[in-house]
Amino acid sequence: MKGHGHAGLFVTATRYALAEHLRNRFAMVLIAGFIPLWTTLAYLSIPSTRTRFQLSATKDILTPTGNQLTEITGALNAVTLIIGFMMFASAFAGGNFDRRLALAGYPRAHLLLAKITSLALASGAVAAYATALTYLLWTPEQPLYLATALFSAAMTYGAIGVALGSLLRKEVEGMFTIVMISVIDLALQNPIANSGSDSPVVRLLPSYGAMQASTAAGFSTTALPSYLGIQLLWFTAAALISLAAFHRRTRNTLPTRTRIPHSQHTKFSAADSEHAGSATTAPGREASVTERCPVSLPTSRKPALLHRRRTQNVAGRGEDLP
Repeated sequence: MKGHGHAGLFVTATRYALAEHLRNRFAMVLIAGFIPLWTTLAYLSIPSTRTRFQLSATKDILTPTGNQLTEITGALNAVTLIIGFMMFASAFAGGNFDRRLALAGYPRAHLLLAKITSLALASGAVAAYATALTYLLWTPEQPLYLATALFSAAMTYGAIGVALGSLLRKEVEGMFTIVMISVIDLALQNPIANSGSDSPVVRLLPSYGAMQASTAAGFSTTALPSYLGIQLLWFTAAALISLAAFHRRTRNTLPTRTRIPHSQHTKFSAADSEHAGSATTAPGREASVTERCPVSLPTSRKPALLHRRRTQNVAGRGEDLP
């Protein structure tokens, strides 16, 4: 580890984290197929009638079509599910490997930074992909701001996935938890599915800031950086939980070795050397058990060893035991 700088350790950990995501073929299939399928079905199956509702972030009255509003909800749902699943699978499958690396001396800070970097890169790529698909179906007012809102939601669910992957012991539990959190979170915020989407309870949901920002980006020219800040708070809270779970999972659980004080170690070494010197045998005489073992044996084992040695000597000379 000493031969590599901090930058080299960070780059190596990031490269392996990204490679692990790319090897997740199911996640790649979801990105390639699930996002366009879900967003397209949401856009084509929902009627294009106007829906009048008040955006709680700005108190403005918006009248988007139902299929466009549902498509934004579907994009958020697809992005959060996929990134949450990817990070959960990475944390769940690579937990033991991370622990071995940490016990071998690999800095845990570099491993954590690598996970955050891989999460940011994956979230950025998936958010840009979902925004491009949205732009093919209809034209949002602020496409870049929409991509930023999707990115912030993906980062939050990615951190949640890392926390679940470090805390839960079964893969099915983590997958079900991520799906249920995303479905409940976004279904309650859709004005078409829930007439009380501006309820104070809804404001406590994990992707509330991203939903408000993406809705404003799709149907108005107003930017809501403060609501992206709310999403940042959710990501920070989830990241702190992930940090604590990662620290707990990679901690050293081996018992500490009892160390002998230096003064006693010197005294014991001198005594052993003196005992070893006095155990020198004369030529032609076979050393006894105690002479061949300069280190003192437990008292309970000495009679058994002496009796065994005596038995072997007598049996070799063909004599009978007295």
